[in-house]
Amino acid sequence: MGISASVVELTTTEKVFIGEPAARAIASEAERLGAKRVFLMVSRALNTGTDEITRIRTALGARVAGTYDGMPPHAPRSAVLAAAAMARNADADMIVTVGGGSITDAGKIVSLCLKHNLREHDDLESYHVYVDDKGETVKPVFEGPDVPVIICPTTLSGGEFNPLSGATDEKVHHKQGFEHRSMAPTSIILDPALTVHTPEWLWLSTGVRSVDHALETLGSLQSNDFCDGLADCALRLLAEGLPRVKRDPGDLEARLKCQIGVWQSMVPITAGVPMGLSHAIGHILGGTCDVPHGYCSCVMAPAVLAFNAPANGDRQRRISACFGQPERAASDVVDDFIRNLGMPRSLAEVGVERAQLQQIAEYTMLDFWSRTNPRQIKTATDVMPVLEMAY
Repeated sequence: MGISASVVELTTTEKVFIGEPAARAIASEAERLGAKRVFLMVSRALNTGTDEITRIRTALGARVAGTYDGMPPHAPRSAVLAAAAMARNADADMIVTVGGGSITDAGKIVSLCLKHNLREHDDLESYHVYVDDKGETVKPVFEGPDVPVIICPTTLSGGEFNPLSGATDEKVHHKQGFEHRSMAPTSIILDPALTVHTPEWLWLSTGVRSVDHALETLGSLQSNDFCDGLADCALRLLAEGLPRVKRDPGDLEARLKCQIGVWQSMVPITAGVPMGLSHAIGHILGGTCDVPHGYCSCVMAPAVLAFNAPANGDRQRRISACFGQPERAASDVVDDFIRNLGMPRSLAEVGVERAQLQQIAEYTMLDFWSRTNPRQIKTATDVMPVLEMAY
């Protein structure tokens, strides 16, 4: 029997701190990297409602060059450019992000803006990934950023492990991807104590987002044993950790299990395993309909599993096994898991109107991961049954 060849791509991330207090780890990295002008991009809630950012500033001392805490959800271009202007004026030689997925993504794109002196909305146009008229994914070639980025995530979206970052073009209400190997952060700090301030809905919903990373890896027809093994372990850690945190928000061991599960769920993506329709639709729900990042997977993942079952049913059995229910359909198992976390399960629940479904379907075809779904998607008409199922 022959073998299937594949390639595992690696990022430029040098370190992951597991369980280290954020302030201490950030100060250590600033010292190691010789940073003198550290620009902080942080959650406003953490900055104004807790002492966490003050601790980081104290640990950095005179190295702090400025702070930006105004990033809206889905990282609109205008806010990214505003943060980049502040970082440029501060002569930043290191960027530190502390917060959720939008801040994480924005920090990486700010480093790109600094490298190429991007100042206006249209300056970003030639840098984002897009699908051309032939349906081919085009990744622009450009020189990567050189200002190091340190990321301290407070949610479970997983963008810290990915060189791909998303920002929303407000002119067309479309979230777009920006990708370069060097856009991966230099270091990542997983501090579970920092995450106790994260609202429950945000922690759990972004956790489901990372569950979806593992689901679409195990469902992919382009994965391999290395990536499948990581996705399998990620799913088991998240399946244990998320309910534990819901029961006891102070369970730091469970929070760290979730964070490690996120890391494992992201390795296949950065290694080159393409995601599918749940992620493709999710990008549109976020950028076009302003649905929170994690909620996108909460409402779409079970429907996409059911839709894809005729194409990858054999692979989906491993998903069910990870939840300890190998005899049940994966779509039903995941549906129950999300409901038991108290997360929304329909597009209607997250504010999407039926009149928007056609536009969502059409925009989904512009997303590069619509082309790598296990069950082939050729037109917007093919997307509509999945949206109807989720509505």
